Amino acid sequence: MLFSGLDILIPVLVVLVLLLLFVSVKTVPQGHNYTVERFGRYTRTLSPGLNIITPFIDRVGAKMNMMEQVLDVPTQEVITRDNAIVAVDGVAFYQVLSAPQAAYQVSGLENAILNLTMTNIRSVMGSMDLDELLSNRDMINEKLLRIVDEAANPWGIKMTRVEIKDINPPANLVESMARQMMAERNKRAQILEAEGLKQAQILEAEGRREAAFRDAEARERAAEAEARATEVVSEAIAKGDVQAVNYFVAQKYTEALAKIGSSNNNKIVLMPFEASALIGTLGGIGQIARDVFGADGKSPRPSTPRPPTTGPAREQ
Repeated sequence: MLFSGLDILIPVLVVLVLLLLFVSVKTVPQGHNYTVERFGRYTRTLSPGLNIITPFIDRVGAKMNMMEQVLDVPTQEVITRDNAIVAVDGVAFYQVLSAPQAAYQVSGLENAILNLTMTNIRSVMGSMDLDELLSNRDMINEKLLRIVDEAANPWGIKMTRVEIKDINPPANLVESMARQMMAERNKRAQILEAEGLKQAQILEAEGRREAAFRDAEARERAAEAEARATEVVSEAIAKGDVQAVNYFVAQKYTEALAKIGSSNNNKIVLMPFEASALIGTLGGIGQIARDVFGADGKSPRPSTPRPPTTGPAREQ
């Protein structure tokens, strides 16, 4: 059986068409960009989806991952400004914004970003003291991100985060820091204790001052009351009311007896005692009360001057 030329040409054409479709149709996955080169020169970028290029003339150059990526920064030693050696590691996050720049502006993109980050970690952290280094991690991260992002911008890279994971000082330095922290806490405890004692003494002194002020005020009020009572008695005496004198003397007399009776040192008191005088003074008190409040004890009546009673009344 002999094949005609047409029978051979058709399968060849079919194979050729399939080959052309295979080399001209390119499928780009989501989150990626492909660069297209024509005779070795960049011409355009293929976005995610189905794309067609010129067969045998164009070819796919670099396949760039456009998603955010993480880069682990290995541990390295950093010498601080005060000559302390610490071991530092970290992590960096970046994203490719321009596929042609990332593909053709730098060779070995990840290695370039890694070295750039490590170099700036040593530069930034080496310009700080150890105490500043340990207490300002957020400031270090922010400064590193700004510097590395600015340096990687010509590569079409956006640095999203640079984080310092661990800062490990040497063991002897950690021990010294622990002793320093303990001494500082003891100092604070002593200061707080002294402040508390000082405040307690101040409050106690203020309490004594307030009590002394109130005692003086009470004595002042008592003296005023005593003066007023003396003035009233004097006025009564001036008006001829001898019972007022008896009241005043009886009051002082009973106060003196109460003080003597309440003394702890004198259980037995021998003193001249004239019962008739005390009864007389008590009688004077009763007369004053009747003069002031009336016989029924409800309505006061005006006091009338009484003649002095120096002896028994003469019969008229």
